[in-house]
Amino acid sequence: MNAVRSAPGSAPAAERAPAAEDTDRFADRARALAVARSTRAGAAGLPDSPPSPHWRPTEQTLSLLTVATAAAVAALVTGHAWLLAPAAFAGVLLALAAPGSGRPTRLSAGNTVQPRRCFEGEPVTVHVTVEHDGRTGTPEPTVTLGPGLALDALTVTPTGVDLVLRADSWGRRHLGVVDLDVPDAQGLTQRTVRTDLGTVDVFPVPDAAHLTPVPVRLPERIGEHTTAQEGTGIEVVGVRPHVPGERQRRIHWPSTTRRDAVQINQFAAERAVDAVVLLDTLADYHDTATGRRSLDETLRAATGLTRAYLRRHDRIGLLAVGGRLRQLTASSGDRQFYRMVECVLETRQDRPQRGPLPPLPHAALPGHALVYAFTPLADQRILDVLGRIRERGNPLVVVEIPAGEPTARPDDGTDALALRLWRAEREAMRATLRGRGIPVVAHTPGEALDLALGPLLRRRIVGAGR
Repeated sequence: MNAVRSAPGSAPAAERAPAAEDTDRFADRARALAVARSTRAGAAGLPDSPPSPHWRPTEQTLSLLTVATAAAVAALVTGHAWLLAPAAFAGVLLALAAPGSGRPTRLSAGNTVQPRRCFEGEPVTVHVTVEHDGRTGTPEPTVTLGPGLALDALTVTPTGVDLVLRADSWGRRHLGVVDLDVPDAQGLTQRTVRTDLGTVDVFPVPDAAHLTPVPVRLPERIGEHTTAQEGTGIEVVGVRPHVPGERQRRIHWPSTTRRDAVQINQFAAERAVDAVVLLDTLADYHDTATGRRSLDETLRAATGLTRAYLRRHDRIGLLAVGGRLRQLTASSGDRQFYRMVECVLETRQDRPQRGPLPPLPHAALPGHALVYAFTPLADQRILDVLGRIRERGNPLVVVEIPAGEPTARPDDGTDALALRLWRAEREAMRATLRGRGIPVVAHTPGEALDLALGPLLRRRIVGAGR
């Protein structure tokens, strides 16, 4: 058998293995300590005051000073000179490891975050580095995350720290801050530097939606929706006698043969749809039974419908009422989807508006545009908004987002009566809308939006006459 020879100047594999295991064990310990510190810091919330800009002794230095002081005091009290040996040993270690000219005078931290825009549940990679002009040891990180974020991975490196974060809910999220305790090369003193990770835009994951109901009247703009009028589309709706000047390629030969006269194919015109998504942000209701929030389900359903219409090259706009009035003019293209989501990312921070809602801007509602109102139907003021839209003549569809029923104790008659009144009020709101000719469909979270919109395909949606 041939003996395996090691390369010149390198240790055998059996000698290198323990060193690699020690390195891995040290990295695991450093990672565990960093995660523990970050967990405690996250429970306390984001820090209010900046870290101290001065160098301070490390735990190792404090331990050596404690040993030296205790030994010296014991020697003086007992009169035993041999007790000065531990004090001298600790003093020699402190003297040999005292920071000299190698300790940095300029120390700062920077970060790189990728990506700055993502969907719910996607990883966000953060790379934090320490910049200095001297010699330092391995930094000890403390990560304080913002609300709605989770720490998936943490890796400590000699020059900084690598993080993998995850946002489970949409919104403009503040990632948090990272405090790095940077020791000098001897490990006797350390200084804390902080870097702010900034914000990241987390987009909601759209619900599955493919159906695109259309109103009776469509704008004179070429699109992919078949209309009842004759035009230059691709769907054949009938035949008619030939008129001089017609193209020969449109001749319907079977009918021509049967009737002994030239017959021409009739095609349906194809038009595009103008749609507007109306978001009810009057309140964010929490369903204690399922843990879902009405605002989350509202935006997920609305973004799913938006994508369905944009795939058909239609124009779609946005109107959010409740807190700050937000609007986006109807447009088409993939970029319109991201414009609409960015327009409502800060909806969570809006304060609910009290009293009557302001009038709707005319520019946000094009003539005869199909309006989809996503609402939990829990505030009477939304009926006034929907009534104004109906008075303008726009075709309107109300998509009800469940807000969760109030919890009632089974043995309490008062709670049972209150629950019956709450249900009766919701049913009265639905009856009021249907009485005005406004279709109301219920969307079940977790199911495809097509199940709710499917019945609307049986007939065209009609707007109110002016």
